[in-house]
Amino acid sequence: MEPQTGQVRAWVGGINYKHFQYDHVYQGARQVGSTFKPFVYATAIDQLKLSPCDTLPVSQITIPVGSHGVVEFDWTPKNSGGEYSGYLSLKAALAKSVNTISARLMDRIGPAPIVRLAEKMGIESNILPVASIALGSVDLKLSEMVGAYSTFANKGIYTKPVMITSIEDKNGTVLYQFVPETKDVISKEAAYVTINLMEGVTQFGSGARLRTLGRTSYDYNNVITGYPYGFVNPIAGKTGTTQNQSDGWFMGIVPNLCTGVWVGGDDRATHFETVTFGQGATMALPIWGLFMKKCYADKTLNVSTEAFEQPENLSIAVDCNAYRSSQKQHEELEDEFGF
Repeated sequence: MEPQTGQVRAWVGGINYKHFQYDHVYQGARQVGSTFKPFVYATAIDQLKLSPCDTLPVSQITIPVGSHGVVEFDWTPKNSGGEYSGYLSLKAALAKSVNTISARLMDRIGPAPIVRLAEKMGIESNILPVASIALGSVDLKLSEMVGAYSTFANKGIYTKPVMITSIEDKNGTVLYQFVPETKDVISKEAAYVTINLMEGVTQFGSGARLRTLGRTSYDYNNVITGYPYGFVNPIAGKTGTTQNQSDGWFMGIVPNLCTGVWVGGDDRATHFETVTFGQGATMALPIWGLFMKKCYADKTLNVSTEAFEQPENLSIAVDCNAYRSSQKQHEELEDEFGF
């Protein structure tokens, strides 16, 4: 859909409506996995004015019973790679989908504000304010996710998705004219910084294969998925994978088009044996890549290749090289003068 107008440009609810009369875009709700994490980061940025360059420890964190809706047992999320040493910037943590850092952010701000933000961004499905939403344990609709993600591209303004823009009679008389339903959700700064975070996903994270030109020797990459894609324009995105590899997600945004892709079986028991093929980057991202290649090939569509517009007087640092230099100077002043 177009984030600025809410107009839906493409809607594919299944592989063949004649045989599968179930719409997975609007009717179906499936576990979203890590595609929920941008809501966690956006809430933290909006409340705490965090920078993508700020760092947090990768070490494990335990949420005790009785805190943030945790019941029966303490909750200790694990990272997919089993790595828990060192620190990562928020941008790198989201790009690599590090669970422990997402859990740390949730622990600091609480799950309730995250749920409130998601609801303001058009999520109507029920979300319980519990710790595990930091990892995307909730079931949501693809239509909700596209509408919500479009808020980031639309400078923090949610626009309700619309299928019909006007209705005319046989004489051309307009019987109905659509008026966009919009509402301010988060600040322009928080929206832009979240976009900046998600750009890291396609630059050096789980969505980086959108930009690479290597690994062309595999037939499934070349023939089935259309790989390599070789995009060079700014792209914000997020992959998502469920624990048993039954759901693969990719949400991709350019300034004037937000596109969400979910892949899975009608029966949730259908899943890949391993994460190699069952992850969102392998299941869903290729569909986005093929779709966008065709969009860019049709110049009449005017799909943007420009950078996301940065707000004037941005107070949150997004240039991490300059940010680290400033931090180092500040630390040196602390050492020398004791402040």
